[in-house]
Amino acid sequence: MKRVIHWLKNLRPLKVFTAFLAGVFLLTAQACNRPGIAAQPSQPAGQAPNVERYDPTKSYPLNPPQGGMNNFSDIDPRARAEEKAAEAKAKALRDMAKRNVEQKGVDSTEQYVRNYRQGTSLGERVKNLGEDVGSSAEEVREGVAKGTQRGLENIRENTQNATEDLVKNVQRGATDTGKSIQRQAEDTADAVNRTIR
Repeated sequence: MKRVIHWLKNLRPLKVFTAFLAGVFLLTAQACNRPGIAAQPSQPAGQAPNVERYDPTKSYPLNPPQGGMNNFSDIDPRARAEEKAAEAKAKALRDMAKRNVEQKGVDSTEQYVRNYRQGTSLGERVKNLGEDVGSSAEEVREGVAKGTQRGLENIRENTQNATEDLVKNVQRGATDTGKSIQRQAEDTADAVNRTIR
């Protein structure tokens, strides 16, 4: 009880009066504020608010199904013009590359670089192509010869390995048979010694 009395004595009337005035000021400020802030926004003449609603019976314009993710186009409809421009540019680049290849003739990448740098004539390009075909045929012949030689060496190695393995297996079998006979003789001797005792 003494604490409550002591608290009331410490309570200053000026603090209580200040808190009361602040509350009254806040209440009047909210009550006397402009009414338009919390009111419904103004509507055009004679139209009630929120009149236009979704009507499932009406047909609304949608993008036509075109395939792609979710059965609709993956491209923004606003970017159609840019897409067409990019396709036209890509087609022009493809056509130009095709024209360049047909004009200059490409036998190999090295020859293409050589032709491009030196402006090689058609006759020389044909000669280069003939040399390439001849060297390719020579490389194929050498490859077949090397492959055949390697195949014969593999067969020889495999045959030699098989005979060595056979000899080793026969030797192991003979050694195992000898050890087995020796063990049987020892077991028999042990059995005879046990019976004698």
